[in-house]
Amino acid sequence: MGGTEEQYVKEAFDTNWIAPLGPNVNGFEQDIELFLGNGSHAAALTSGTAGLHLGLVLLGVKAGDEVICQSMTFSATANPISYVGATPVFVDSERDTWNISPVLLEEAIKAGITKGKKPKAIIPVHLYGMPAKMDEIMAVAHRYEIPVLEDAAEALGSSINGRQCGTFGDIAVLSFNGNKIITTSGGGALVSRNAKVVKDARFLSTQARDEAPHYEHSQIGYNYRMSNICAGIGRGQMEVLAKRVAQRRSIFDKYFNLLQGKKGIDFVKEPIGYFSNRWLTTILIDPAHAGFTREDMRLEFEKENIESRPLWKPMHLQPVFENCIFYGDGTSEQLFQNGLCLPSGSNLTEDDMGRIFDVINKMIN
Repeated sequence: MGGTEEQYVKEAFDTNWIAPLGPNVNGFEQDIELFLGNGSHAAALTSGTAGLHLGLVLLGVKAGDEVICQSMTFSATANPISYVGATPVFVDSERDTWNISPVLLEEAIKAGITKGKKPKAIIPVHLYGMPAKMDEIMAVAHRYEIPVLEDAAEALGSSINGRQCGTFGDIAVLSFNGNKIITTSGGGALVSRNAKVVKDARFLSTQARDEAPHYEHSQIGYNYRMSNICAGIGRGQMEVLAKRVAQRRSIFDKYFNLLQGKKGIDFVKEPIGYFSNRWLTTILIDPAHAGFTREDMRLEFEKENIESRPLWKPMHLQPVFENCIFYGDGTSEQLFQNGLCLPSGSNLTEDDMGRIFDVINKMIN
């Protein structure tokens, strides 16, 4: 916490604004819009997953449709496709950013069109805060007139040539879950440059209640609106967002300075013009050169009560999606096999880093 969150929450209690509406909700949305710029409009929601679900609904995705989804991601990216009865088509990553490959994306689109199933939407992800190749992705999407639902859940504060992640797609989604760069304890936002889309998202997220003196509903709605309490936390968090990004990038620099040049260990680097919030610092360990595996290092950390995790297991390898179509070249599978997420919390102390470095030095020496 940054310090002012309690003030906003206390104000909500003092004024009895507890429900999923109120000054903090409005203020938090305005803070998001101001930060993102580029004509953005925002609707504060209960989660990023809720935003993805609403995004698909607003894009007209229905049962039987196909939606292209980045395979290398957390399951929350893919699950909402099933919520609307559609089928995910998974696409592999490229090696520069670890995000969806524009080349394989176009291959998947062409294959879908050939079989008479043109995809209804494309969901790229900015993995671990590293921006995807959005210029190339959007060019492909525009060529085939397919809308893009940008999953920027991990990428608040990341940018490409100064343009914030979350402003490239037709609709974008942010997450404020407890593990993100800033948090509302649980929460998210749907973002679009189209004001009507965001207005419709607010309508659907409050049970789609029509204008009437009684409760009138002409379409299915959802209970997805963020509460004034959580939004108060978010307003305080927005005040320290730049500091949190700087802290995460500083943590990355410490790991990079320790490990650069070490045999068999590599990082995902920022392409020219890219700025990553470095939400999580991740490394690849090539056992043939390092002399140990990703799992060896994870278990050494575990012995010292230090949590680390493998990278996301690709969606096309998940049992729940085993029958889905996948277009790939093995990149995400190799990333999963060799990749490790290192401790990256903004509140890591020098003592914490010392304990972490002791384990790493033991491994590499």
